[in-house]
Parts: sequence; structure tokens; C-alpha cells
Amino acid sequence: MAGESSSRIEYPKLSLWRRMQIPPIAWAVYWFIRVTGPTLRIEIVGVHNAIQIRDANDPGIGVFWHRCIFPAVWIWRNRQVVVLNTVNFDGQWTRRVIERLGFQTVQGSSSRGGVESLTLLAQRLEEGHDVALTIDGPRGPRYVAKPGAVILARRTGYLISPLHIAVESGHTFEESWDKFRLPHPFSRVVMFIAPPIQVPREADAETMKCKQQEVQAALDRVRDLAESWFDLTEDERDRLRDEWSQPGARRPPPNRPFLPDDPPA
Repeated sequence: MAGESSSRIEYPKLSLWRRMQIPPIAWAVYWFIRVTGPTLRIEIVGVHNAIQIRDANDPGIGVFWHRCIFPAVWIWRNRQVVVLNTVNFDGQWTRRVIERLGFQTVQGSSSRGGVESLTLLAQRLEEGHDVALTIDGPRGPRYVAKPGAVILARRTGYLISPLHIAVESGHTFEESWDKFRLPHPFSRVVMFIAPPIQVPREADAETMKCKQQEVQAALDRVRDLAESWFDLTEDERDRLRDEWSQPGARRPPPNRPFLPDDPPA
């Protein structure tokens, strides 16, 4: 099942005009992603941090900022990753786009149906699906991590994987709360993946607070590194690649997509 929702979540009543807008907007956004995505030159730094979760045969909880949605959707397409999707107007056309790109959805948000949504996400993790959360969404504050991922990790025992994706050339929506970043075709893109974070199932309130701070710090660090990446010299980038490489591992070449088990386009 591509989409799933809780019976307690109330969908907003949209006017006929708004309902008519959903299909053409979803169609246009989907095809923009399909046309632009293959042109992006993607490099992943710290990829072994994601591979170790996969090699443990466990699903993971990917977390990143709302600003990064466009490249994240392209990079992780066709993997049946489960995402939390809002039920407002934007969420309804977004759902059509991401499901066509090979994601599954759970309806809700941190502010509406949050408890029910986390329950559904936990169920999907137990079924073996990876989960992805835009951890400052759906409306901010920007770059402030909400606690959903930490709660989900304690409940399920699965690891949190903080990451950030930066775009060298693109348009920033300055008026949006998240400073959403839309890459230009053929732009270079870099994704930094931090070491995974584990939350003990028996974690008390103090431990949960510390883990929340750990997630925030990891996201801040990969954001700072990724967003400054294209201002560095090649020697500086090489040093970071070495620092973020698994000891003894062969580094993937820069400016070329590198993902474990790449899905079909």
C-alpha cells in the first residue's frame, strides 16, 4: 500500500478550485524532478555511515531539514522509503509526487495526528521499511529538530541517520520559512551522512533530552559542512573526504553519484 493514514486524522475541506489545482501541480512538479534529477552531479560523503545500517539488515530513520527535500527525493527514489506527509493542500499534491517517485506515505504531522502518525511509522519500520523525516517540518522553526525521530528510535530500537544535502547552483525561496533550495539542472550536489545515533529502549527523560541534543548537533554539523563544501578548495575537500571515509575504505570519486544498491531510474 503506497499511502496509509489514521482514521483519527481529519483532512481539511478544500474548495473545488483548490482540489482542481492538485493534479496539475503534482504533474508539473513530478516531471520537473524527473527531468532535472538525472542531470545532478551527486557526491556522498560519509556513505559508510548509511551502509552500516543496511549491512545490519535493519531499517533506519533518516532525518534532514525541510530545505533539502528536492535532492533528497531524487537520491532516495524507488526505495519504498516511508515518509510522513501532511494532510493540507501542499501535502495532498506532494503525496502524489513522492508516491510516483517510489516512496510510501503516512499521513499526519507533528502538529496534527502526531501520535497516530508515529505509531504508523513504527509499524512500517517493524515491517522492514526505512523511514525519512523532515525534522523541522512542516512549518519550522527552521533548523530546530523536533523530537519525533528520537521518540521513534526509542520505541523501535532502530538507528537515526542524520544527513544534509547542499546544492552548488540553485534558487533559494527567500520568503519561505525553510529557505527551500531548488537545484538548477546540472548543478553539483553534496550529501553528508553523519554517524548513526542509537536511542536505548529504556531511555529516561534525561537520556531522551541528551539524544535530542545529539541529533540536533549532528544535523548542525553536517549542514555546516555541506553548505560550505563548494566554497572549499579541492585540497580542503579531499581532507574532508578522508576524514569522513571509513578507515581502509576506497573513497568514491567526486562528482559522480554513489549509492549503495542504486535503484532503477
